Amino acid sequence: MTTRIIICRHGNTFDKGDVITRVGARTDLPLSRSGQAQAARLHSFFHPENSPYKFERAFCSDLRRTRETSLKILDNTHPATLSERDFLREIDYGIDENRPEEEVVQRLGRQAILDWDTKAVVPNGWQVDPGQIRKDWRSFLKEMSKTPGDVLVVTSNGIARFCLNAVDNIACEEPPLKLATAAFGIITCASGKSTLEAWNLKAPK
Repeated sequence: MTTRIIICRHGNTFDKGDVITRVGARTDLPLSRSGQAQAARLHSFFHPENSPYKFERAFCSDLRRTRETSLKILDNTHPATLSERDFLREIDYGIDENRPEEEVVQRLGRQAILDWDTKAVVPNGWQVDPGQIRKDWRSFLKEMSKTPGDVLVVTSNGIARFCLNAVDNIACEEPPLKLATAAFGIITCASGKSTLEAWNLKAPK
């Protein structure tokens, strides 16, 4: 029997024209209008009438953006009851928390941001423990694999990327670390092994 886990990033928290800030663990924003629309598309995509998915378990962090995305996807069409897991909370951006993105780039330099997005190299001043996050992902995948069925996980970009280092196998093309807003990946667990089947997929508009 197989466990199928959908790892999804929450929807947008900013709309076109807004000042984009580095939103982390200490900044609890709701979904923006465009984020709500993204969540609605995910709901339609994963609806049991439109897809083979039937979420029996669902997890998010305590942040509004992950909870709102999760509840919209489930929306009384899946049997899962939403639960929170502490490790799914976004990372702490330290002195850059909730600062305008342009200021963050000026402080760190574009190469530091690129290294974070492509190699998960933690920039100076951010409060991140990559080893612990990977350990948490491995423990979670092992726990989920004990019961077959579909599992929904909604988290943030800073946390989602580390699950790529927690799986046993990668069956898709080399995945980018950065998960786009409202994008998702698919992990299957069978015979005690976890496999990344796809990453950074989008629900169609």
